[in-house]
Amino acid sequence: MDNELRRTLGVSDAVVVGLGAMVGAGIFAALAPAARAAGGALLGALAVAALVAYCNARSSARLAARYPSSGGTYVYGRERLGPFWGYLAGWGFVVGKTASCAAMALTVGAYVWPGREHVVAALAVVAVTAAGCGGVRKSARIARLIVAAVLAVLAAVVVACLTSGAARSGRLGGADPGVLGVLQGAGLLFFAFAGYARITTLGEEVRDPERTIPRAVPIALGIALCVYAAVTVAVLSVLGADVLAGSAAPLADAVRAAGWPGLAPVVRVGAALAALGSLLALVLGVSRTVLAMARDGHLPRPLAAVHPRRQVPHHAEAAVGAVVAVLAATVDLRGAIGFSSFGVLAYYAIANASAWTLGSAVKDRAVAAVGLSGCVLLGCALPLVSTVTGAAVLALGALSYGVRRGSRSGG
Repeated sequence: MDNELRRTLGVSDAVVVGLGAMVGAGIFAALAPAARAAGGALLGALAVAALVAYCNARSSARLAARYPSSGGTYVYGRERLGPFWGYLAGWGFVVGKTASCAAMALTVGAYVWPGREHVVAALAVVAVTAAGCGGVRKSARIARLIVAAVLAVLAAVVVACLTSGAARSGRLGGADPGVLGVLQGAGLLFFAFAGYARITTLGEEVRDPERTIPRAVPIALGIALCVYAAVTVAVLSVLGADVLAGSAAPLADAVRAAGWPGLAPVVRVGAALAALGSLLALVLGVSRTVLAMARDGHLPRPLAAVHPRRQVPHHAEAAVGAVVAVLAATVDLRGAIGFSSFGVLAYYAIANASAWTLGSAVKDRAVAAVGLSGCVLLGCALPLVSTVTGAAVLALGALSYGVRRGSRSGG
């Protein structure tokens, strides 16, 4: 078919795309709000988030190997649970992640040129969209450079904190926030883990997907977990949970407290690069889901076009880039995307429910059950405004689906 994508990504490419999304701006920004919720149990919240993420990753990898097409859970839900559930997953992903794209672009702007965030954000979106339209291999090469730079910055933060005289193991604990606090902290931290979905949404561009995706997803998730755990321990050991909870730039504050103020500008550069890497991975993932939904008529059919030479969904990427650039240039969404965490958890809940229907071994079904339960639990434990807004976004999508289906049947 002329709207199919070319399989060019190997295991290392897929791992880098996943890491580019996971080891992104989340680690620079998610620790403080998670610490406010989880307090002295922040490491426990990280463990809970990692467990749910592992279950989701395992279910997603099995589904991606069975259905190696662009679209991720949109495709899995459609094939295993029915068109409505696939559509709902795709709707939540596209709407929520489009807002996340704008937020990541604004984060780049805030670090690169404070006071001119919107201008820089719009330019960042244009640059990332152009890179994506140049081919997925080109995007993977750019992501590889960004990931290497960000990991180097994070390694410097960990070494500076843990080797300083300010580090205290007693700061790793603290007041017990209760079960709800731990779950809320886990829900906020889970958002930073969700980048492995980029690997599955790019399933149509992965070589030998039956082997590549099940290998790439756990590798990317495992590396991200090790990085997050090391950074969390390092920052907590210097700042403690209470100070961390009130920090606007926790990693920069941590290196200052550790006696390395010269590293603070480097951390700012690392945060900007991390946000840029997340933005690149997000645009790739959203555009592939848009492509899949356009193929099925849920979005305008021209968005399903694939460039004959570069083999990328250039119409979908351009449309996503245009919408995100307008949002980033005009609206500050950094404080208004709480529903994105809820949408991600709903997305993976549908993925786990889809994996349950594969009828595999008891172990695989247990993983799907734990993942589904974890997504529901963390979604309900999020701050009330995030839960209500996220539920309203999903309800709007369901209403749109019902109206469109009714008009088709009526016609």
